[in-house]
Amino acid sequence: MTETHQHSRYLTLGMMLAATNMRLPITMMPGLISSLKRTLGLPSSMAGLLTTIPLLTFAVMSPLIARWGRRFGNELIIYVMLVILALGSYLRVIPTIPALFIGTLLVGIGADGGNVLIPAIIKDNFPTNIPVATSQYTLSMLLVGSLGTGLSGVLAAHWSLPLTMAVLSVIGLLNLVVWLPNLKYNHKAPAEVTNSSVSKTQSSHGSVWRRPLAWVVTAFFGLQALVYYSLLTWLPTVFAAHGFSLIAAGNLVTIMQLSGLPMSYLVPATSGKRAGVLTMIASVGIGFIAGIGGVLLPGANFALAAVSAVLIGLGSGAAFSLAVVFFTQKTTNGFETADLSGMAQSAGYLLAAVGPVLFGWLGSQLGWSLVLWIAIMLSAALTLAGGVIFRHRTIYD
Repeated sequence: MTETHQHSRYLTLGMMLAATNMRLPITMMPGLISSLKRTLGLPSSMAGLLTTIPLLTFAVMSPLIARWGRRFGNELIIYVMLVILALGSYLRVIPTIPALFIGTLLVGIGADGGNVLIPAIIKDNFPTNIPVATSQYTLSMLLVGSLGTGLSGVLAAHWSLPLTMAVLSVIGLLNLVVWLPNLKYNHKAPAEVTNSSVSKTQSSHGSVWRRPLAWVVTAFFGLQALVYYSLLTWLPTVFAAHGFSLIAAGNLVTIMQLSGLPMSYLVPATSGKRAGVLTMIASVGIGFIAGIGGVLLPGANFALAAVSAVLIGLGSGAAFSLAVVFFTQKTTNGFETADLSGMAQSAGYLLAAVGPVLFGWLGSQLGWSLVLWIAIMLSAALTLAGGVIFRHRTIYD
């Protein structure tokens, strides 16, 4: 049983704000691409990098952040990362392409602090209330992330590009203030743990990188990220190829994103019972496979396409929330949670960065039907990985 750490009364609010800062600085950028092209002369060929760069930084930084959390304390490292994120966000306000991309790199580095360490904070500070804390975290992230693209586009239509980016980045400054009280309760790993290895982060059970089930958890996180980000990127194109207008296609993808929100509550709420976890794993398979299969049907109208988008959203929401639940359930303390989170997100976001590019090439060369069938097969593998994880109490069994 994990011992409950003392923490600030503002910890929950700080976690929720950190969760929004893990998505909003990234998801707001697609809605600003037209303004970026008009204001900065950003080439279309470079626009995709605004999403790819953060995903690549997640892949590189996740294991490092887990190690730094052990050495210097999770609360402190999260704050340092929030400072980097705020600097990157406001660097992007400067209307030049170099500032835009350097700022995006810093945003990716900063956002990954919460990605890796918030699950560990939950494990340490809310060991008897993990489902509620996880729901607050995932719901904040998915809700603001889902709204980010549309909100940024609306604001950019009425305000200048720098003003829009500055206003949307204010939440990062607020997060810096709210997180400050948590530094008083900064927790480091015991010295014998932090000094036990130079090359790999260790725990009392040894390195997570040597645990076969940790690799299954990594596969689960990686596959859900790969399928989600690939579909998020290319479903508008697929829907447009099926005869929907660009506006309708965009609305369908928005429906997909918003449909995942209920799962950010349902998955943690049911995770305390084995039947609940098994039901959510089944929801991943049914949602993704049936939803993508619906997109494959010829001659679909908007109503059927919307049902397919809802199913995909439910599957993706369940998959992401389950991944976070696995980080906390399948480890025995917060530092192990951070290790597993860092390992899984390193490989997972690397896959997520490659997926949209690979899917785009396959779609343009061989057709979108093949791409959707590949997504179905990957979704089946994702569901199978969830079933394997379900059978074990921890990654150390």
